[in-house]
Amino acid sequence: MNFAAATEVLTCADRELWLVTAADRDRRGGLIATFVSRASIVRELPRVLVGIGKQHYSWELIESSGAFGLHLLGEQHLPWVWRFGLQSGRATDKFDGLTARPGMTGSPIMDEAGGWLDCRVESQLETGDRTVYLAEVVDACHPRAAPLLTVRRLLELAPANRRIELKRQMESDSLADAAAIREWRQRSRS
Repeated sequence: MNFAAATEVLTCADRELWLVTAADRDRRGGLIATFVSRASIVRELPRVLVGIGKQHYSWELIESSGAFGLHLLGEQHLPWVWRFGLQSGRATDKFDGLTARPGMTGSPIMDEAGGWLDCRVESQLETGDRTVYLAEVVDACHPRAAPLLTVRRLLELAPANRRIELKRQMESDSLADAAAIREWRQRSRS
């Protein structure tokens, strides 16, 4: 298997960054994700697929609440990427100093985002390292006209110290994900 080629093919798509938020009672959290896809072409029945790593605090909140918010980010939201992407919600309130309100599902909604979706989980698929959620969109706000923040643009805009931290965190997550995938495959094959 040519792992380098597979990685190159998969990184050709420059995915938009999403802020995923969730809450359960008095707990709330959020993370930065790229595994977000439209899952329905039916205008009256909008749905999304979202993959969330099981090691994240936000995963626990989604599991408990059965809901989450999705927020498109623009370049002006770069500080949110550092806040929600480089620290754990177990250690800090990532929303401290920000304006968030509960959506229809109870998930934190950031009205300053480029656009948002409030989602309720309909089904889920366990894949070892993460859970893939199929969710109905119960409320939404259309995107604003600003350019969306993508992975490639994030790396162009990030100062050197942030790029180093992103790389370190991705390598750490990759090791944890690899172990979880191998364990899941072993269980699935037995």
